[in-house]
Amino acid sequence: MALKFPSDEWIKALGQKLNDSASYERSAKNWEGDFVFISEPDEANHSEAYLFLGLYHGKSTGAAMLASEDEREAEFVIRAPFGAWRQVIEGKLDPIQGMMMRKLKLTGDMKMILRYVAAAKEIVSCCALIPTDFGD
Repeated sequence: MALKFPSDEWIKALGQKLNDSASYERSAKNWEGDFVFISEPDEANHSEAYLFLGLYHGKSTGAAMLASEDEREAEFVIRAPFGAWRQVIEGKLDPIQGMMMRKLKLTGDMKMILRYVAAAKEIVSCCALIPTDFGD
């Protein structure tokens, strides 16, 4: 069954996929930093959504849909229109390139993100494993 993006079920499924991934664990073994992902409205989806993903040393420490951007403290916030998130999840947009092209807007230490490019790629690989319903 496909999970709606963005949703609490979807982000929790991503957290579980990361915890099940030996590749992610290896690539992020020294990573410390939580994320809030913000899906902004666009022509494909008219609502804003906030997804929290706790990450620590190659494991997800928690995942949840939030009511607001400030509900959980996070070292990194990435905001993008719904369509850009869809491209990332479908593997059509590399998240690092998306940040460089300003399709994804990062609040946080970009140098830290660049040190863990392999971990970012593993997160995207895990996203691709989730059957996702984008509402179309």
